[in-house]
Amino acid sequence: MTATLPATVTDTQTLVRPALQNAVRTLDPTLQEAVGYHLGWRDQHGRPTKHGKSVRPTLTLLTAQAVHAHTATAIPGAVAVELVHNFSLLHDDVMDGDTERRNRPTVWSLYGVPTAILAGDALLTLAVEVLTRERRPDVVPCLTSAVQRLIEGQTADMAFERRLDVTVDDYLGMIGGKTAALLECAAKLGALLGGADRETVDRLGAFGRDVGLAFQLVDDLLGVLGDPMVTGKPALADLQARKKSAPVVVALETSGGPGDRLRELYARDQAPSLLDAQAMLGLIKQTGAISWTRLQARRYLASALEQLGEVSMSLPVRDALTGLARFVVERDR
Repeated sequence: MTATLPATVTDTQTLVRPALQNAVRTLDPTLQEAVGYHLGWRDQHGRPTKHGKSVRPTLTLLTAQAVHAHTATAIPGAVAVELVHNFSLLHDDVMDGDTERRNRPTVWSLYGVPTAILAGDALLTLAVEVLTRERRPDVVPCLTSAVQRLIEGQTADMAFERRLDVTVDDYLGMIGGKTAALLECAAKLGALLGGADRETVDRLGAFGRDVGLAFQLVDDLLGVLGDPMVTGKPALADLQARKKSAPVVVALETSGGPGDRLRELYARDQAPSLLDAQAMLGLIKQTGAISWTRLQARRYLASALEQLGEVSMSLPVRDALTGLARFVVERDR
């Protein structure tokens, strides 16, 4: 059964998109065009298109509501986390050499590598500017700390490509920075801008962190099992790139036939062919790594909901946050 986006995500796009567009309009026109395309506002011919998932800004708005603040107070935080998220995607596509994202050409493949890098740089700077205008001493450090952890996680992810000794603990530490740090920050920013106390901010941050860990585990599953027409990524691309995603790391740690054979395929000098990637997937399935990854994602979901249970909030907001967390684990893209 395909998971559907919670209604709150649509609400977020209505609330946040105008503020996001206003921020992007301050950029150089060339970068505005590339960013507007990347954000899904228009296609390569300038025609309007549908926007993306907006999970992170939705989380920011909902955690503001969770601490009984008006949604509008958290819009700058929602804009900032969306800008940082897309800064990371623009640079990731360049580093990974990915030519497609969401069934469309990536920015670097359409506008060139220099434009993609500069667009990412501009979005990161813009995110800090948006939060600085709030004149709150706690929000900018929250964001910049998350960015630093994100960069550390991405650095580790790249280093893993050259290693065959990556452990599950190594992997979980990496995604704690690469993916979970920004979702944790998104949850904290809503609470901070809403005037919550430190304990509540930390609880909601822990909720966001665990949702982020579950999010990345599901992303890793989609990277090896997902339908390219749904995910927007080429089939088995992660395996052909020899990424150390969760199922791969778990399988490589497995002793015995399938794990040993997978290590041999990952250790080859030449890049895996599509047939090699299909063989890799078969070996990964034999080790039970797919089942482990699914189970671990559900465990993080349960931990996230446990953290949520420690915060007093209205039932509609609790239901919305719960629905968002469940969508992350049940989605197919």
